[in-house]
Amino acid sequence: MPNGVEMCLMLEPELTIAERISGLILSELQEAQRSDDLVLRRTAEAFQRSLRPPKEIAVNFSGGIVQTCWAVSRGDGTYCVVYMPRAGYFSLCVESDFGPLDIGVHGPALGCFGSV
Repeated sequence: MPNGVEMCLMLEPELTIAERISGLILSELQEAQRSDDLVLRRTAEAFQRSLRPPKEIAVNFSGGIVQTCWAVSRGDGTYCVVYMPRAGYFSLCVESDFGPLDIGVHGPALGCFGSV
């Protein structure tokens, strides 16, 4: 179920897809910065340093499926975080010779980023 910020972003027709994605990430980062959890705050700081403007990319899924998604973090040579618009959430992808490969880690952007 979407939270209030996600609902607001979905209902704003003048926003581009990239702006909606950036808004979702910003709300996660703001919530993390207010947290008493030091690990969450540090994860958010590291994620913020790796952010890039959302960019359309092709992501490979098991079974030979390829979907257009949006890269939101600069890859570290091994992993990157992408937004999957069909699903409405983020994914952690492993970088490969064939492009990003979904590895089944899905959910909030910080959760995906922090799972590495």
